[in-house]
Amino acid sequence: MRPSALLPLLLLAACQTAPEPEPSGLEEFALELAPGELGLVRLEEGDPVPDFSPGWYQREDLAATVLNSLSYLAAPSSRRYFPYGPITHERMVRSLERFLELLETCTSAEEFNRRLQEEFEVWMARGGHDRGDVLFTGYGRPLLHGSLERGGPYQYPLYGLPDDLVKADDGTILGRRTAGGEIVPYYTHRELLENHHLDGLELVWIDDPFDAFTAHVQGSCLVELPDGSRLELGYAGKNGHEYRSIGQILVEEGRIPKSQLSLTTLRRYFREHPEEVERVLPMNPSFVFFQKSEGGPFGCLGRQVLAMRSVATDKDVFPRAGLVFCEVRLPDWDPNGQLVQRPMRFFASDQDRGGAIRSAGRCDVFLGTGEEAMARAGHVLSLGRLYYLLLKLAPPPGSLSS
Repeated sequence: MRPSALLPLLLLAACQTAPEPEPSGLEEFALELAPGELGLVRLEEGDPVPDFSPGWYQREDLAATVLNSLSYLAAPSSRRYFPYGPITHERMVRSLERFLELLETCTSAEEFNRRLQEEFEVWMARGGHDRGDVLFTGYGRPLLHGSLERGGPYQYPLYGLPDDLVKADDGTILGRRTAGGEIVPYYTHRELLENHHLDGLELVWIDDPFDAFTAHVQGSCLVELPDGSRLELGYAGKNGHEYRSIGQILVEEGRIPKSQLSLTTLRRYFREHPEEVERVLPMNPSFVFFQKSEGGPFGCLGRQVLAMRSVATDKDVFPRAGLVFCEVRLPDWDPNGQLVQRPMRFFASDQDRGGAIRSAGRCDVFLGTGEEAMARAGHVLSLGRLYYLLLKLAPPPGSLSS
């Protein structure tokens, strides 16, 4: 699970370098649906549907991500999130199993596209104001440098989960329990550090405060230790407070021009003004806790997320483990090592969620681990379409279609 997307941090930066204009009215993509409303609408007979043939060329990666989703759905606990409207747990499983069969048996992209359109219903994300437009952002897992012992440049810790953090059965943060048994909001970022509530929970010490902050934004990280070994840290929980963009804070204070806001300028600002680290970063009250993990990074389903094959959405309005098809412009590297925006069409699995994604108009694409993935993630801010594929229901016995 991801605590938040890059959007709150890089909303201005991502569109600054993109060749297309910034989408207008971004607030409409953050509108929350009423309780019980679904984020999808089924396309009717005659409605235009995408060309799914690109998926045939993505078979190996697609099989891996679909198998991860089926592994999740095989767990009895997954049934608690179904039915999703008319979509039952059994239908989701059969849809993924049939998709795998078509990946293996179709002999051409044309056959693959035809069989999908014949056998599957296509559902489309409602998007902002029910127009079908979805705001896509990107995320990744940063590669950081750190040490298991504090010393030298390694002065900025990432912390494990505190014992007094109270969660609901579904993982929702409730707060902390007082000596009298009352549950109250958990400590803010500033309260945690100033009052040393986390002393003794240090998992690793990072060499750069902004890198440590980036791990909080992304919810996981890979840390290279001095001996060359690597430590994987995944998301364990958060303090339950809302995320506040430090980039926006610095723009409002006039310390960084709005037109120049980017990951690079934020990093440069804190390196040139190290005294600002302790002042500014705690102004974001949200705080993330980590845990050691292997084989990750993992999404909210507890399964590994794969680059360009896993997306994060609002799990209150979209079905978990669903097979999705995305049409959107994303940054990619050209032969000169420059990022350029390219139209892309690809299948992925809905396997993660972000704390900043709470609507039917948002989708966050996982782009991988390391510097290049993070560079791409920081330049994603595009409008696109998001579709879900579900195996058609058999007509009832005795109907004209049977």
